Amino acid sequence: MLVFSENITPRLRYIIHFFSHEISNEEWRISSDAEEFIASHQPKINYSNQRVNGNYLHIFPHTILFENIIVEQDIQCTKNNELSIFFQNESETGFDIFAAAFFLLSRFEEYLPFIPDKHGRFPYQSSLAYRGGFLKRPLINYWLQQLKGQILLKYPDYTFKESRFQFLPTYDIDMAWSYRHKGFWRNSANVVLDLLTIRFREVAHRLKVLTGMQKDPFDVFEWLDELHEIGELNPLYFFLVAETVSKFDKNISPKNPAMRSVIERHSKKYSIGLHPSYRSNEDEKVLISEKNILSEIAREDIQSSRQHYLKMNLPETYLRLLSAGIRRDFTMGYAGSNGFRASVASSFFWYDLKNEKETDLLITPFCFMEATSIFYKGDNPEQALAEMKQLYNEVKTVNGMFCMIWHNNSLADEGIFKGWKDAYDSFIVYHTSYSNGSIRSNI
Repeated sequence: MLVFSENITPRLRYIIHFFSHEISNEEWRISSDAEEFIASHQPKINYSNQRVNGNYLHIFPHTILFENIIVEQDIQCTKNNELSIFFQNESETGFDIFAAAFFLLSRFEEYLPFIPDKHGRFPYQSSLAYRGGFLKRPLINYWLQQLKGQILLKYPDYTFKESRFQFLPTYDIDMAWSYRHKGFWRNSANVVLDLLTIRFREVAHRLKVLTGMQKDPFDVFEWLDELHEIGELNPLYFFLVAETVSKFDKNISPKNPAMRSVIERHSKKYSIGLHPSYRSNEDEKVLISEKNILSEIAREDIQSSRQHYLKMNLPETYLRLLSAGIRRDFTMGYAGSNGFRASVASSFFWYDLKNEKETDLLITPFCFMEATSIFYKGDNPEQALAEMKQLYNEVKTVNGMFCMIWHNNSLADEGIFKGWKDAYDSFIVYHTSYSNGSIRSNI
């Protein structure tokens, strides 16, 4: 595919690279030579305001891909073939699909002024996807399907990359155990607190676990192993290895032999990544130290991460990750709502808007987190299961990647987590019934 543009910029190169990687078996080439474009007999897209003779797909450009500034955009969402669109013009696509996709993928709006939530995060309510009513759809993947059809109208023999649906379950291990391996003083303090708040049943439960009469409720790792085997799944685990316990970092110490053993065992069986501590957002040295700790325990160079509390600010967070040697991040999603933060169900490389360049940090977005359903939405397990299936089917329709987050403590099946283990089990059964052994995660 030959793409003509009078002006070739880093933003344009980035989005053309994304489109060609997603749907084509070849890298699309960009040219600013009008004569070469007119003379070419290969499939081609005219991304300019010029009208020339010949057979090509014409997409009239918005200005955003030719700028190097970050300013508020005038955006009005409408519908075209039941899909939301913006940057509308006289293009054969009905809008500038390249500019619109760039706006969403680059997270352009997150560089503009916004009112952060209590953790300093960009709130989903401020997003165009939420305000435009398409947060629950992988809109860019739908646009790609539509673009395929328009290319085929011009070039019936054009061949596209074969895409397959993928399911990637991921887990954040904030606390591997509820009671065990926390040490005498942490358990003693919690017992005193439970007694003062008249939680006698909690005290009895804790003592039974600590004396070996009952299994720790957060220790669901063997159950998950069985589930993965049944569903033929290849999950990804993120471990919190903060060296200092704090209000938001309550993990078991990475110096604890039992904690090290859990990490070692999972690193041999599955892919693992770092869950950078809340504190690491304020101190890059802490991030590097935690990465080194996890790498040492796992005996491998850890290159994947997901931010604790999904605490992410652009471009600072991603720049810190790159500096620390992280090359794949799984934070792209909202804590307050399930859905598609970047409006896509595919991995993509992060574009650094401040420095105007594509980076080698690969972003894999997620669209469902059980903690969102429990703590933010107040859903019951049945409601969450219905939403999981809805989002799963959206991704399956476009042959994208369905990435989800669970925490081992949510599978404890007691207290506020009662019923969530069954909901997750039901979802894996739902997935397995569709896959018939042919659809597996590909990480």
